[in-house]
Order: sequence, then C-alpha cells, then structure tokens
Amino acid sequence: MATPTITHVIFDMDGLLLDTEGFYTLVQEKILEPYGKKFDWELKAQMMGRKAIESARIFVEASGLTGVLSPEEFLDERERMLQELFPSCTLLPGTVLCSRNYEVVSGAGKGFCALQIRSRTLGEPSSCKGDTDVCCDGVIPFSLSFYGTYYFLFIFYLFCLFSSHQRHFSLKTQNHGKLFSLMHHVVKGDDPEVKQGKPSPDVFLAALRRFEGNVDASNCLVFEDAPTGVAAAKNAGMSVVMVPDERLDLSYRKQADQVISSLLEFQPEYWGLPPFED
Repeated sequence: MATPTITHVIFDMDGLLLDTEGFYTLVQEKILEPYGKKFDWELKAQMMGRKAIESARIFVEASGLTGVLSPEEFLDERERMLQELFPSCTLLPGTVLCSRNYEVVSGAGKGFCALQIRSRTLGEPSSCKGDTDVCCDGVIPFSLSFYGTYYFLFIFYLFCLFSSHQRHFSLKTQNHGKLFSLMHHVVKGDDPEVKQGKPSPDVFLAALRRFEGNVDASNCLVFEDAPTGVAAAKNAGMSVVMVPDERLDLSYRKQADQVISSLLEFQPEYWGLPPFED
C-alpha cells in the first residue's frame, strides 16, 4: 500500500505532547482507595481520549460504584485534584525535538505555517528575499532569507486537538506557550462541532473543516496515544502514528498505521516529509 501524501499534521495533546496522563492515573487511583478498589490499565484504556462525562460513566460502572458514586461526583472530585497538578505538567520526550525542528518562521498571517526543517547553504534565491514576514507562493520546497541564512522549507499545516475544556487547556499550557503558538488552530473537547467523543471521528472532522482549502482526510497524519483516538482518526479517514504508553496492552495498537515508543523515534521521511535537523 502506497504511503499517502501528507500535507496536514494533527497532534493529540494529553499523553502525546504533554505528560498529563500520569496525573489522571494518580487522581483516579486516589478516588478509588476509600472504596477498596484498584485502578488498572484495562480501565484506563477504555477511558482515554473520551469526553469527560463518557469517561466518568465508564469509570463508575467498571469500578462497581453505580449507586455509590455518581459520574458527576467523580468528575467534581477529580477536577479539584487535577487543577492542582496540571500547571506542573512537562513536555514528553520528543516534543522539544519536534518544536525545535518545526519552528514557525513565516506565513502565520496567511493561514499556514512555514516550518523550518533543516538549514542549507544555498545561493542567493531569486524568487524569495527579505525577512521572515515574506513568504513565497511558489513550488514547495522554496528558499527564504532568514537573518543571512537560507533555509530549506516545507509547508504543511499543524493542528492540535485535545479532549480538555478551556480551563484545563489554560492550566496545562501556561508554561508551554511557545509550543502551542506553532499550531494553526486548536479544537477542544467542548467545541460545539464535537457532538460525540472518540472513537467518533467528530473532533478530527472538525479539525479538517478549519484548515484552509479543500483538504482531504487522506492527506492528514494524526499523532495519538489513546486507542479511542486512533480509532477516531481512522474513522475520519486519516493516517495515524500511535505513541502508546508501554503499559498499554498490545491488542490496542493494531489499528494504527505506525507505532513508535516516543516522538524521538519519529522519522518524517517515512511519511514523505523532509528529515529532522541533526
């Protein structure tokens, strides 16, 4: 099967770019302790990537707490503890690498991101001169003058999605503004266009509609860590690179087009994209 032409890249956030999944595990373990229950990875796999209320219902039912703890009570208790933890979240391995290689250098005002892939020594470019606010509308790749150094560029769109609502997003990203400034747009779990949570394709289709032009789903590459997220992306007709937690059962990885243990292992050239800088 031929590798599709990738023009747009979509990142999940929790457990993929930001190390927040451990917070969810810790908090949910604490909630179950008074009831003499254990939180395991089988239950976590069912909850990951879903809307909060959907995850809460699964949690309560699977833990045998129906009639004892309501989904709403679970969410209230979890919310209180998570708000204290989120501001301390860190970037996962490889995220810094991606943000360093994919630094926006121009084009933001035109609705796309021109991303630096690798520097090269080039002759004086005839089609593109000036500062980083200048962008050529020619054939990809193209050259751009950047403080006296010319860069080999490849244009594609970046997008970030997450199941959190605005309050959680602000807490999680308050120390990572530079990374999220690279994103063309974001879609939150409480977005009105997202009627159903993962594995429904709603969130990915909402993302697709917000890109400029008539973008085909087959040209989108999704990075996900959650089984439901992988299923949602595939249901949307997109390709998926899965970066699962090592504790996740192997059976949950079968639907992904590619599985890597961390973003550090990602090789853009596998998908027809220029390689990272050394």
